[in-house]
Amino acid sequence: MDKTSTLEKSSPIVVGLDIGTTKICAIVGRRSKNGKIEVLGIGKAESAGVTRGMVSNIDKTVQGIAIAVDVAGTQSNVEIKVVNVGIAGQHIKSLQHRGLITRRDMSNEISRKDIDKLVEDMYNLVMPPGEEIIHVLPQEFTVDNEPGIKDPIGMAGVRLEANFHIISGQVTAIKNIVKCVNKAGLQSEELTLEPLASSESVLSDEEKEAGVVLVDIGGGTTDVAIFHEGIIRHTAVIPFGGNSVTEDIREGCSVMRNIAEQLKVRFGSALADENKENEIVCVPGLRGREPKEISVKNLAFVIQARMEEIVEHVYYEIKSSGYEKKLIAGIVITGGGAQLKHLAQLVEFVTGLDCRVGYPNEHLAKNEALPKNIYEELQSPTFATGIGLLIKGIQKMEYNDYVPANEDIKVEKTRYTEDKKFGLLGKLLESGKRFIKDDIKDEDFLK
Repeated sequence: MDKTSTLEKSSPIVVGLDIGTTKICAIVGRRSKNGKIEVLGIGKAESAGVTRGMVSNIDKTVQGIAIAVDVAGTQSNVEIKVVNVGIAGQHIKSLQHRGLITRRDMSNEISRKDIDKLVEDMYNLVMPPGEEIIHVLPQEFTVDNEPGIKDPIGMAGVRLEANFHIISGQVTAIKNIVKCVNKAGLQSEELTLEPLASSESVLSDEEKEAGVVLVDIGGGTTDVAIFHEGIIRHTAVIPFGGNSVTEDIREGCSVMRNIAEQLKVRFGSALADENKENEIVCVPGLRGREPKEISVKNLAFVIQARMEEIVEHVYYEIKSSGYEKKLIAGIVITGGGAQLKHLAQLVEFVTGLDCRVGYPNEHLAKNEALPKNIYEELQSPTFATGIGLLIKGIQKMEYNDYVPANEDIKVEKTRYTEDKKFGLLGKLLESGKRFIKDDIKDEDFLK
């Protein structure tokens, strides 16, 4: 039993739940001995109850969550009760705010409790009716009018100020996601903005320091997150994604939706000029009708028009953030839509910034127990958000274990994790419930 508890302590098991527009994905994993993420199981289900990142049908979403979690739990041999859930959707907004506290006890150095108090004050901001704060992310701190401090803990000072990046969403949309998770018999550990999760799995610390834009092209939404000097600077959610492209193909080529999806995946391209004039795809006709011939170049024209619109939206967000000239690392595209051929070239052409496709494979440790095809599938950009949610959950649990026992901190009120690379306080805990490892039943699996 001692052996089990030691292993539990060193590598807590976490579940990331990505409730997307096209798929619901549950990933079970923990940190391996070499510091990477070891995936123990993965479950996928069709997402029929989510539209543009928001729940539109409770029952269908609950059914999808239950299927995905059941498959992941069976594969990993873990009883899943607590999950880390991603949130996206057009309702997501972000704003900058400045907060300050004046410390009464000048003899003591600035502690984590001072930071927590400053963060708690931000959660009390008056938001427009129907909106709720999801994340409060500290950026730079100022101690006694000394600006640009990334980590003030241990410093002496009376006046502690900070710039905050605050992310909010609709109360109803947040409650609907939590309700779906609860109805599936699960508990939501915390809600994490999906582009923040994706950034954990596909961006390097060097890129975040240099300045980079993460563009996560999902089925229903395209999520944008801008980093500079290791700090999140701007977030946005664009209400277009891969499904918009599929709908355009359906209408432009007059085919059924499932055929349009297959055409996009197998023959689609984001640049029409890269395709030859004489390439033709033959599509089966409806019952009793002749097969239909579709030009691959015409198909690319339809796709390019929509992808250009999405990239223009992204470029607008980059310009409005004020960091357009500071993005040394350019743009990283990820998500299912990033697998479209020639998309990186289109992004570079429209924005003038370097672009690469982000794969979550650099954070993954090979698990021999997983079938080879599943391990290879996990390295696809499609699973960037799910693996990112897993990483965020593991970071949170490791931080909670790290909290010194002699510090008077109430765990249920702490909303803070630590970015160890930069010592930056941020990525706050949205909920204080303890870890999924407390719910693991199969002790033999952990021995």
